[in-house]
Amino acid sequence: MSTYKIKRFEKVFNPKRLFSWKGMNFVMVNSVALEGDGCHICSKAEAELLEISHQLNCSREERGSGPCRDVPLLPASAPVLLQHFPLYRRSDANCSGEDAAPLEERGIPFKERYDVLSREASQQLLWWLRPRLILSGHTHSACEVLHGAGIPEISVPSFSWRNRNNPSFIMGSMTPTEYALAKCYLPHEATVLATYCVAAGLLAVLLLVHSRLLPSPFLLGWNLLRKFKTT
Repeated sequence: MSTYKIKRFEKVFNPKRLFSWKGMNFVMVNSVALEGDGCHICSKAEAELLEISHQLNCSREERGSGPCRDVPLLPASAPVLLQHFPLYRRSDANCSGEDAAPLEERGIPFKERYDVLSREASQQLLWWLRPRLILSGHTHSACEVLHGAGIPEISVPSFSWRNRNNPSFIMGSMTPTEYALAKCYLPHEATVLATYCVAAGLLAVLLLVHSRLLPSPFLLGWNLLRKFKTT
């Protein structure tokens, strides 16, 4: 990760880390910048998160009091945290569901800063932001975890047949105090491929019949019926 790549990304996509919509707050975190090694990118990300934390805390307290007097206030709703890497967890051993990791892979320990965020970075995000919901990805498999004081994290599975046979996505309905999520599945890749093969076979038969290289099954059946009647 370099400054050039980050600027290129921010030039195309919205660089804002915090945005509010209809009374709800959303915080987007660059997981790669949470290594905690003091690099330029990491220091900048931590400073931005501390500023967001201060703004969120001021929005929860008395408006216009003390150090919050000059802070732009947000809706008082706890934020929804959006990030690529999941918060720290040992493995997917406690995950279940049709789109969870395969049974033989769920017990494999995760590596900090590679599969999941480090324990320290995870605790910092929970302390600073106090989110009401966390949405993450990266592992390509679904999982639901509770952190700290019952803060739910939902790891969204891969939405691609390249990574799994049964991709899915999540649709949600949110208000400043509540949320409801529903999971939608795509057809299994094997089902789609079988459908393509059957359709291609039927198309080939129709082309052969149309070009008279293959007798029509209807004509063949009619001839057999006529022979049966004559006998």
